[in-house]
Amino acid sequence: MNRLQLESLCGGYAETDILKGVDLHVDAGEIVTVAGTNGAGKSTMLKALMGLLPRVTGKVLWNDTDLRGRPTEKRLADGIAYVPQIANVFARLSVRENLWIVQGVPDVRRRADEMLELFPALQPFVSRLAGTLSGGERQQLAFARALMSRPSLMCLDEPTAALSPIMAKTIFGHIARLPSMGVAVLMVEQRARDALDISHRGYILDQGRVALEGPARSLLDDPRAVALYLGHGA
Repeated sequence: MNRLQLESLCGGYAETDILKGVDLHVDAGEIVTVAGTNGAGKSTMLKALMGLLPRVTGKVLWNDTDLRGRPTEKRLADGIAYVPQIANVFARLSVRENLWIVQGVPDVRRRADEMLELFPALQPFVSRLAGTLSGGERQQLAFARALMSRPSLMCLDEPTAALSPIMAKTIFGHIARLPSMGVAVLMVEQRARDALDISHRGYILDQGRVALEGPARSLLDDPRAVALYLGHGA
């Protein structure tokens, strides 16, 4: 059973710690949402997990193996996919080329066809440059690229940022079906209520620390979470 566990994770840039001891885990088959105010350390946490933060202490455990010091590309090969908020597709390549360029995928063209079946909204645009797609289409292409290598865990940084409510609903629908495909999800998301609604568990970060955690429903019903972090429309 694949499992991600962060233990006492600290780190940041230069001499400043943004993460101040984060403990978190994601089990196989789970969707886990991390919410919190701007600057709480959510995206920094994902960068630390993926080996993209210059200074990290604590443990990043994947199936009980500490990944610290392991290059990002090796973490991807270990089965951890990452979809950043921006620059998550190759704008000057076509939709099809964005899928074909993924390294280490056996029979990459057949796998690309499978992804296009999974994301039918992309099918009319296979020859179009990715940079000309709408925000929602680009996000679906980013998901398809991440799934090309058959990961066990997808880490998503603000997957519905700048999307319309209708398109955000579509993206959340794609995320909700990932566990049925054998892919667990760790998601950072500002639309916290909608994200928690499709999640099994959640964490709320505040100033680099876990302020609240628990089953997603308990967080949605927790007056402290609503008052301090979720808001009435978040």
